[in-house]
Amino acid sequence: MTVHTLDTGLFKLDGGAMFGVVPKSLWQKLVPADVNNMCTWALRCLLIEEGNRLTLVDTGIGSKQDAKFRSHFYLHGKDTLENSLRTLGFTSADITDVFLTHLHFDHVGGAVERTPEDALRPAFVNAIYWSNQAHWDWAIHPNPREKASFLKENILPIQESGQLQFLEPGGAVPAALSVFQEIIPVNGHTEKMMLPVLPYKGRTLAFVADLIPSAAHVPLPYVMGYDMRPLVTMEEKAALLRRAAAENWVLVLEHDAQTECITVQDTEKGIRVAERFRLSEL
Repeated sequence: MTVHTLDTGLFKLDGGAMFGVVPKSLWQKLVPADVNNMCTWALRCLLIEEGNRLTLVDTGIGSKQDAKFRSHFYLHGKDTLENSLRTLGFTSADITDVFLTHLHFDHVGGAVERTPEDALRPAFVNAIYWSNQAHWDWAIHPNPREKASFLKENILPIQESGQLQFLEPGGAVPAALSVFQEIIPVNGHTEKMMLPVLPYKGRTLAFVADLIPSAAHVPLPYVMGYDMRPLVTMEEKAALLRRAAAENWVLVLEHDAQTECITVQDTEKGIRVAERFRLSEL
């Protein structure tokens, strides 16, 4: 098995929204903000080569949104999902499985593309797209607070294509996704977000998505204002971090613009970051 991180660009979000009740005097020491209080975040995906399967975990924002949408998030950087795949010698047609941790636009936007005729279609024509029924229903009937994150153009074309399959998070892992030893469901950020866990080079990797979007979010009170159930996020984060510290897991960070991977350790101040490194350094 070979696992790669894929950089798909950078975007900006309000620092206060990203750190919730934590005051700016604390979080800006970790993630500096610009004059508009916006901080830069990564759109990092995971690519897993194993046998005849090529599994992509999340897809970034993609490129089909209009200029007005893109301007809200200050999309920048030279990296795209397509270019990152091409650098590794792959194309979108090579992807066999697209595992979606959840359906917010910055995780699923690249799953659907716009054709020259202005139609929408799955960007990975030969892939199975994996979600779960509870989260899918949550996304297509969104609550008012999350509605702006669940965009129908990112979601419905996947189902209409016939390429969508559901799994049971926390249950048996489908054979097509046997690279994962476990899929952890979490409900604080959004309903039934899924975190894949897999063995790699004698270690355990966990792709922690929006449960721990950056290294700065390891301390328990550092919870995003975007989370639907912040107290649940804190409980879920504490449980995962305890396992990660005890078993020396490698946590792959989706949104940290500076750090790809961390390990954590228990300290007198609680669980904190122990090491920072690139996945390729394992």
